[in-house]
Amino acid sequence: MNTLLSNAVKKTTKIKNTALFLSTALLMSTSALTQAQELDIKVTNLTQGIHFTPILIAAHDGDTQLFKSGEMASSELQMMAEGGDISGLSTMLMTADKVENPAMGLLAPTMSTETMLSTADGNMYLSVVAMMLPTNDGFIGLNSWKIPTEAGMYTFTVNAYDAGTEANDEMITGGGAPGVAGIPAAPGMNAGTGGTGVTMTEDNAYVHIHRGSLGDDDLAGGKSDLDNTVHRWLNPVARITVTVK
Repeated sequence: MNTLLSNAVKKTTKIKNTALFLSTALLMSTSALTQAQELDIKVTNLTQGIHFTPILIAAHDGDTQLFKSGEMASSELQMMAEGGDISGLSTMLMTADKVENPAMGLLAPTMSTETMLSTADGNMYLSVVAMMLPTNDGFIGLNSWKIPTEAGMYTFTVNAYDAGTEANDEMITGGGAPGVAGIPAAPGMNAGTGGTGVTMTEDNAYVHIHRGSLGDDDLAGGKSDLDNTVHRWLNPVARITVTVK
């Protein structure tokens, strides 16, 4: 009888120890998935004639998205895509870890900017946005990329998106306020004037991959104010390198 009791006690103890081990392992695993991280982030402009307006970089939770392809743009996204104003999106990111305007202004063609970002527990997804200038409502977009838990360097290219909020008329009018047609400016001072407009309508009113700018070779008229030897571009438009420490 004593032997049976002893074996039962040993078996019960073994089960308890196994349960404790599994519980501890699960807790450690969950902690590793949500723990704070240190990141070095580099953004490179891959275009030959397009500038990026102030860039917004944010690490946030899985419930947050700055935009969704195939859905209508928020008013905050429209502000950024049409006029380069990231303040609305930044305000949305109440609990995110973020860096605003790491290039301290426009990021010129072929140039790079680097920054550091410390993330809090739970902010496991990375997003990067900036308006492309000169475009009507084009922007670079990295949307909710899952930050790896393993240390290392991760490099990938990023496409341009069309916010779907404005027709791509390619006319430089000084616009930029939401709902005001036209491109705010051409930072390189190498665009034309007098264009009649490539199009006056936007058939796709949802966020979608940008078709690119067309431009033309008539800097004193034509349909576009953009120079097709300078401002024409295709995806991808940016390279992002993330170093997880």
